[in-house]
Amino acid sequence: MQQFKPYYTGEADPVATIHPTLGRPLGLKNAASIQKSFRTSDIDEVGDERHLTFFEMMGNFSFGGYFKEDAIRYAYEFLTREMGLEIEYVTVFEGLGTIGVPEDTESQKIWRALDPGITIVKQGMDDVFWGPTGSSGPCGPTTEIYCKNGAGQDIEVWNIVFNEFFFAGSREELLAGGAGKKLERLKTPGVDTGMGLERLAMCAQKTSTIFETDLFSGMAAALPAPMSAAARRIFLDHARASVFLICDGVRPSNRGAGYTLRRLMRRVMAHEYLIHANARQYFGEDADLTGFVPRDYYFDLARAVAECYGEAYSDLNATDAQTVIGEEWSRFEQVVKNGLRELARSPARLSAQDSFRLSQSFGLSFEAQKDIDPARTAGLTREAFDAEFKKHQEVSRAGSVAKFGGHGLYMKTGEVTIRDESEVERVTRLHTATHLLHAALRAALGPDVRQDGSDITVERTRFDFRFPRKVAPDELKEVERWVNDAIRRDLRVSWEEMAYEDAVRKGALGFFRQKYPPRVKVYTMADAATGEVFSREFCGGPHVGHTGEVGVFKILKEEASSAGVRRIRGTVG
Repeated sequence: MQQFKPYYTGEADPVATIHPTLGRPLGLKNAASIQKSFRTSDIDEVGDERHLTFFEMMGNFSFGGYFKEDAIRYAYEFLTREMGLEIEYVTVFEGLGTIGVPEDTESQKIWRALDPGITIVKQGMDDVFWGPTGSSGPCGPTTEIYCKNGAGQDIEVWNIVFNEFFFAGSREELLAGGAGKKLERLKTPGVDTGMGLERLAMCAQKTSTIFETDLFSGMAAALPAPMSAAARRIFLDHARASVFLICDGVRPSNRGAGYTLRRLMRRVMAHEYLIHANARQYFGEDADLTGFVPRDYYFDLARAVAECYGEAYSDLNATDAQTVIGEEWSRFEQVVKNGLRELARSPARLSAQDSFRLSQSFGLSFEAQKDIDPARTAGLTREAFDAEFKKHQEVSRAGSVAKFGGHGLYMKTGEVTIRDESEVERVTRLHTATHLLHAALRAALGPDVRQDGSDITVERTRFDFRFPRKVAPDELKEVERWVNDAIRRDLRVSWEEMAYEDAVRKGALGFFRQKYPPRVKVYTMADAATGEVFSREFCGGPHVGHTGEVGVFKILKEEASSAGVRRIRGTVG
């Protein structure tokens, strides 16, 4: 929906304004799409009967072309007539007086006219009021449609959003009563609908789970029969998702989308390594295992994904995916061997501290630990693991204050302003975050981004950079996500003094207008295990020792600074 947001607010005209992806105007007030989608928040949940990471989202949109009556009628006719499904019930917004939005009686009347006996359930803000996304935007009530799957469960198949309002604030502010801001009606209300292909297939094919639909049948045939149901779902989901990411140009790394891909791939590889290590248990004592290697299944799955989706997505290339899989396996093989060996030596019941140590020191992720050794990790929760990570951050931060206190930091030091010893810890974190912000902008917007100035106080960092246009909201979110991924990876921060020419050859970046002496100090933020460099810049400090000490980074504002120069303000929590 984000690509269409300006059409709802009136900032752009769908008939005349050039769409940034198409390179031409839509030419109509209505649109339909099928989009490849990825949900990182569900990675931990994959293995049950319904969660996915990659999925295909079908949507239809209108920006003043049609509204509630036609949107509901189109949905009803498609599901009941074209798909032959029976609608179990629909939901509508019950209204909320504190924000000035009444009960959606209009949608109720439309549903009753189409089907007098239909069951209508009224729900509140958390369920059937969408948006706004980000700091402001269009929003409005929704109506959801539920059908049964093969197990007799009610599944939400379609969500129809009616963008009737605009709110100049966040959803949190709206839920809090508006925070003094008005919820205004849009001059031209619009429609935004979303229907998951996998859920629709489950209801249409009367299967009990998504993984039993024909979207996965070809891939399932490539898996060994003795695998548990949870492990099979992890293989199917993660292999499908990773092939799509690889063929979209993502490569495994320790940052951004690359880290998400690596996380998926290594979870599958950990399982595959176990299958290889316990091959006799899986295949029988008399099986001929000559030439068997752990990545055979992953290779076969990649081929099956390309065969299943190749007609719809011509860019899926099994050979490319298999090449990346092979390279990543070579990098991961020693990690998983050491990690599994250490896991076997761990206590019979892992504590959060034990789990964090395995993750940090041996590269065995939380998910892999849970999947590989359910007995040893039975009492281990994600919340406890994350709490241990936060504890590690606090200890590191305390060490940072001790390290930098009393060493001439209480002065103006280039882009850093420090007035008082109590400010050292926070300003140090902000300074490191500024370097990560620079690297994230180059990753998201391209290598032509260069620093044009910065200023850091105890409250915030202000970063100016050369760039010819306003940074889009989705690009800002990607930059923020990149920085926080780097923080979460707890990269090692180190410095080295070297000749200016050597620093340039190593790819060190600097202030756009600065002239540097013959010998310079260079700070590098890199993954201790792989050596992958995230940031390398000329700098005199101060910095934290590991990025995990920085905390959560948040972009506050993006604006023009001068011609061809943009400015971002950010902070850390």
